[in-house]
Amino acid sequence: MSGLVIRNLHVRLEEDPEVEILKGVDLTIQKGEVHALMGPNGSGKSTLSYALMGHPKYEVTDGTVEFDGTDILELAPNERAQLGMFLAFQYPVSIPGVSMANFLRLSINARRKAEDPEDKGISIPDFRRLLKAKMDALGMDHSFAGRYLNEGFSGGEKKKAEVLQMAVMEPHIAIMDETDSGLDIDALRTVAEGVDKLRGPEMGILVITHYQRMLNYIKPDYVHIMFEGRVVQSGGPELAMELEEKGYEEIRKKYAKQVA
Repeated sequence: MSGLVIRNLHVRLEEDPEVEILKGVDLTIQKGEVHALMGPNGSGKSTLSYALMGHPKYEVTDGTVEFDGTDILELAPNERAQLGMFLAFQYPVSIPGVSMANFLRLSINARRKAEDPEDKGISIPDFRRLLKAKMDALGMDHSFAGRYLNEGFSGGEKKKAEVLQMAVMEPHIAIMDETDSGLDIDALRTVAEGVDKLRGPEMGILVITHYQRMLNYIKPDYVHIMFEGRVVQSGGPELAMELEEKGYEEIRKKYAKQVA
């Protein structure tokens, strides 16, 4: 199957093996689809994103994850990225001395090299044209490309930088870990509308969020609710509206009945 297929995924903290965070997650995201994953704090949403990208802090103890038919659990994070997976961080780190443009060109060339060892990489003129076109499409000032990656960036600028990375890298699966965190309403709208411009038949998107407000701008095809390490309910966009109206308490009650 084309896309990301997660089956019975169990994950625990490597430093504390007694703590199991994910307790059997099942989720399928095909290219061209936008999925929203919602849930209260501590439900395992961010853990899922890190585990999918191979963060060493999290240990997969059971289950399978396939991306375009390839078992990715034994692959290093850079190998997963080279396959076309992308993670937009909730708290992007700064890399002083590395410009946004250089970072993006190196990232493109690493992926091209992985696909074809004989590839010489994208030329500087071609890269400049690509980067300018992507920034224009997202309404970003060209000076942004010359700044050091996330250094001195506001919260909104850091999230815009993540969206620009998505636009340039054109991943097949983009995982957005609480991209709305820390954004005011104007920055949220700008970032979300940028993401919405990138959706298309070759990219599946998983939007992880606490609140329905992000989904006012990125319209999901499917909404999933995570609670205590499991996806306990799935539905269409109306599920997010229901959650906004009723809160997580109804989900909590339903889950308590299921495990009773």
